Amino acid sequence: MAGTGNGPRGPLDGVRVVELAGIGPGPFAAMFLADLGADVVRVDRPGGAGLGVDPAYDLTNRNKRSVIVDLKSAAGPARVLGLAERADVLIEGYRPGVAERLGVGPDACLARNPRLVYGRMTGWGQEGPLARRAGHDIAYIALTGTLGMSGRADEPPTVPANLVGDYAGGSLYLVIGVLAALQHARTEGGTGQVVDAAIVDGAAHLATMIHGMLAAGGWQDRRSANLLDGGCPFYGTYETSDGRYMAVGALEQQFYAEFTELLGLGAEEARARDDMARWGELREAIATRFKAKTRDEWTAVFEGSDACVAPVLSLREAPAHPHLAARSTFTDHGGITQPAPAPRFSATPGSVRRGPARPGAGAAEVARDWDLPELTGDGGA
Repeated sequence: MAGTGNGPRGPLDGVRVVELAGIGPGPFAAMFLADLGADVVRVDRPGGAGLGVDPAYDLTNRNKRSVIVDLKSAAGPARVLGLAERADVLIEGYRPGVAERLGVGPDACLARNPRLVYGRMTGWGQEGPLARRAGHDIAYIALTGTLGMSGRADEPPTVPANLVGDYAGGSLYLVIGVLAALQHARTEGGTGQVVDAAIVDGAAHLATMIHGMLAAGGWQDRRSANLLDGGCPFYGTYETSDGRYMAVGALEQQFYAEFTELLGLGAEEARARDDMARWGELREAIATRFKAKTRDEWTAVFEGSDACVAPVLSLREAPAHPHLAARSTFTDHGGITQPAPAPRFSATPGSVRRGPARPGAGAAEVARDWDLPELTGDGGA
């Protein structure tokens, strides 16, 4: 497809996506589709989306092209509807009712293109008492119980980066929903439809296993009291002598045995694993041992073992780790080190084909490739 960059296209080659510009999970979902080969056209508004990030470094806009359309102008809605008519997918992240008010809601778009998949990305969803309220990742995961699971019992809940709500519970569920709906639209007798991806729904869904364990009595409804939430001394993080950390996940007996041997715990100390009343004692023993060496020294001790121990690396350190480097988990493009597209495909690999889209810079290409010359005319920007 002309003008969409060089490199492998990925399994979504030929799929056209319109992204109505926003911030956070919507752009990330569109980036994901672009990484997989879709031709993503981002419809930026005059003046930008308000995130305050230099567009040259906004990696969630990589592999896309951008046009500028003022949806509040007389010609703006018609230009977006023209794109929707030629697209397979449209993604928007406005509050409920805003797209309709702007003239580019699901009814208007599906009237022009009955096979269109219309993806809606919100925090609270399209209906419900909070649907029209503002919010951010931390509030969405708070209501679903997800935030309440994180952190130590004697401290406030630990605030994670906005990965659990915005991107795991939001973007990834939107992508899954869009691809499922696209499959339906392309089957015989299939039609387009609206995908309502709410972060509260996705974040709640992520905890399905935990809810099952809670119902079975295998999970306590409080922080730092369970096997996988930091309550267990052989599943957590420990400070080293240089102020860095090691992560321990030695859950199974055979892994635990290797862990305690390499750590240098005595047999009696190690047996505290099977007595929850002694977990505090075991935690102190493990912490004392880890404080005896640096992170790099402990990394060398556990190298090549099945003890399920790993160094806690920073964002800048991660790309240089030998395993991630060998897999090319990170890539360099345009002078920026960034995560490479994932997952991987044997026959149709994805790639970073172009850097972040600059607002409006792709208008001429898109006008040509999508046969919409009006995108380069007056009145849309």
